[in-house]
Amino acid sequence: MNRRVFLLSGVLFAAGARATPAEMQAAMRKVLGGATPRPGKVRLEIAPLVDNGNAVPLTVTVESPMTSQDYVKAIHVFTERNPQPNVLSVRFTPRAGRASVSTRMRLADTQAVHAIAELSDGSLWSGSAEVVVTVSACLEDGSGPI
Repeated sequence: MNRRVFLLSGVLFAAGARATPAEMQAAMRKVLGGATPRPGKVRLEIAPLVDNGNAVPLTVTVESPMTSQDYVKAIHVFTERNPQPNVLSVRFTPRAGRASVSTRMRLADTQAVHAIAELSDGSLWSGSAEVVVTVSACLEDGSGPI
């Protein structure tokens, strides 16, 4: 086996190692205990089209006064087609002042990104965004996992 065939086989293996929407739903149930979030209050800021899936900027903001009686306890981010569907979980206290988190994430392919917020009153809220990725994170140079 020459180097090119070896590298191509690794790329094809990595391309097949993606989660499915059903696996993402299972990851969401595991984190949320089977409760169903309502749409609203959660806003995702992510480009609808990205040239490269290696470092995609994402900001998730939740509408909340962030008082001691009414605040966001956590934000969870999930993806449909990355190897690990549970991308991020961040905990908050009222002292955070604002329910917002910014990060960069790798996206293996074109897919939906979902965010769920847990509020102090026990309610769950969700938002999502579709992202088209022209160069997948795991296929660009064949190095490393997603």
